[in-house]
Amino acid sequence: MTINLFWKASLIWLLIAALAVVNGIFREQVLVPLVGAQLALPTSGVLLALIVLAVTFVSVRWLAGPYWCVGGQWLVMTLLFEFGFGHWVADKPWPQLMQTFNVCSGDLFVLVLLVTLAAPSLMARLRGR
Repeated sequence: MTINLFWKASLIWLLIAALAVVNGIFREQVLVPLVGAQLALPTSGVLLALIVLAVTFVSVRWLAGPYWCVGGQWLVMTLLFEFGFGHWVADKPWPQLMQTFNVCSGDLFVLVLLVTLAAPSLMARLRGR
């Protein structure tokens, strides 16, 4: 991975991260009152996975492989943000942060992570790259 690719991928990830925050606000302000927390959480997870795929589909033309490296970079950045911001800024305890991996509670963050890792390669292939 070149430094140029690293920076391009980082900028695209920042857009995805901003949209993820908007998705979280949408979940809390619209979905939870509309359908309840139990349905809002998985709906928001699927929506975020689709957002990642859509942003990647549009932006993959500005990236040059190796696409799995880009996905890996995005995965690491996502985890660092989730745990770094969650613990040191939002002051959440580690056990609470680990609950984002509890699929049985309806949290589909694991799906979002898998999509984040695979999206650059999948969307590049879909675009014939």
